[in-house]
Amino acid sequence: MQHSSYRALIAKSVLGLISLFMLIPILVVMRSWLEPMADIWSHLTEFVLPQVMKNTLLLLALVTVIAGSLGTYLAWLTSMYRFTGQKVFVWALMLPFAIPAYVLAFVGVGLFDYSGIIQTTLRDMGVSFQFPNIRSAWGAGVMLSLVFYPYVYLLARQAFLSQGRRALEAGQMLGLTHRQAFFKVALPQAMPWIIGGLLLTWMETLADFGAVSVFNLDTFTTAIYKAWFGFFSLTTAAQLAALLILVVLVVLLFERYWQKRRSYLPSAGQHQRVQLTGWKNLWAFGFCSVIFLVSFGLPMIQLIYWVIGHYHQDLDGRYWGFVTNTVLIASMTAMFVAILAMIVAWIQRQFPTQLNQLLVSFSNLGYAVPGTVLAVGVYIPIAWLDNHLIGWGISDAQILSGSVLIMLLALSIRFLTVGFQPIDRQLQRLTPNQEHAASLLSDSILHRWRRVFLPIISPGVFTALIMVFVEVTKEMPIVLMTRRHGWDTLAVRVFEMTSEGMYERAALPSLSIVLVGLIPVIFLIRQSDKH
Repeated sequence: MQHSSYRALIAKSVLGLISLFMLIPILVVMRSWLEPMADIWSHLTEFVLPQVMKNTLLLLALVTVIAGSLGTYLAWLTSMYRFTGQKVFVWALMLPFAIPAYVLAFVGVGLFDYSGIIQTTLRDMGVSFQFPNIRSAWGAGVMLSLVFYPYVYLLARQAFLSQGRRALEAGQMLGLTHRQAFFKVALPQAMPWIIGGLLLTWMETLADFGAVSVFNLDTFTTAIYKAWFGFFSLTTAAQLAALLILVVLVVLLFERYWQKRRSYLPSAGQHQRVQLTGWKNLWAFGFCSVIFLVSFGLPMIQLIYWVIGHYHQDLDGRYWGFVTNTVLIASMTAMFVAILAMIVAWIQRQFPTQLNQLLVSFSNLGYAVPGTVLAVGVYIPIAWLDNHLIGWGISDAQILSGSVLIMLLALSIRFLTVGFQPIDRQLQRLTPNQEHAASLLSDSILHRWRRVFLPIISPGVFTALIMVFVEVTKEMPIVLMTRRHGWDTLAVRVFEMTSEGMYERAALPSLSIVLVGLIPVIFLIRQSDKH
């Protein structure tokens, strides 16, 4: 009994340290309000914050309307009807997940801007038609919606598949058409799923840095970056980050509320889809085709075209340096996150107290926090420690700031939940009988882990490694803001080239990132409905 209490105390202490490690950046950012910078804030409140708030709210509104409508309608089409290409569109419409928002943003500008390929070609053909200015809030909203609509699509599709034909049958009993049945029966039942997907798009929109940078649109994330590297004020950057955290926490609370509501929809099993014919079949095929082409097909064709025409300028030693740095930091983060996730998941299973559950929630909070916020929150204590090491005579220069260590810490905090989820799900498959058999096999915890537990959870560990590796490969703001000068990754190279308007030279690293990003999408496709 005493030995068991001792183990529980150690487990709680370890979990507490991990949770504290995850919370430190958030606490540091919130503490920044104790040191207000009056002169800088007078400038921010007069010239920066009003525009930042306006742009942020406008982006959220645009993403809500566009991504919500697209995701819901596409989910309804592919789950309830059978039409030409339906089986392909079921998984093809998830492919935009593989394209980072900043990649689609600069490809969109390269295609639709006044000096872009499409308008230039039209002018060469004598057509004077001019598109609206894509370098605007609406342009950013459209591009973000094309990247984020799969969140709504996936969750709404789960809801519609669970309903089966009941929505249509109930509508028929009430004398409703298919369209009326959708709005009066199916949509209200699926609303918790749809809102859950929309809240995820809100968090992604609030966290976005690369796409809004391409459109020169000031939001909270760009304001944080400019406060740090423009005003050279970490305190101001931290205070702006604290405001963003408050907004994100509100969205996160709403997401948790709607996530609980989603658990009450019963499943209806498999169902027969309604066969569309004639112009309805043509419309469904055409609409899905257009969305797929605009969100994935055309951007990929444009990237490949740019790569073919300009790869000889970039496929050199520097490019392989970007690849090496990307693989290095992604691999290190994936390994570190997998180890932390196994520890957290195991403690949660062995000691499922309310306090431990709370600590697990704290340790997984980082994924909801934008990368710019974590970059500021991690950099401040590391810089403080560096300065004290110099003051104590231990070192004569800053050795931690700008090192790989600071990137590793920030990235691990950001993506711990990405590694935790698959490992925790796999660990739940471990039955009490298997645990009992393992305890009979040996008294050594390490021996039981090596012989019994690791073989069982290894698929979850492998998935965690892959998912975290891919997420780090795509991550831009954390690496951009915490790296030392000259230590660039593929994502940083994209930022540098797009900042100078050299979209063609950003294509090679972007295509590499997209190809890597297809890996988790393949996992999603394999788990999705195939019928």
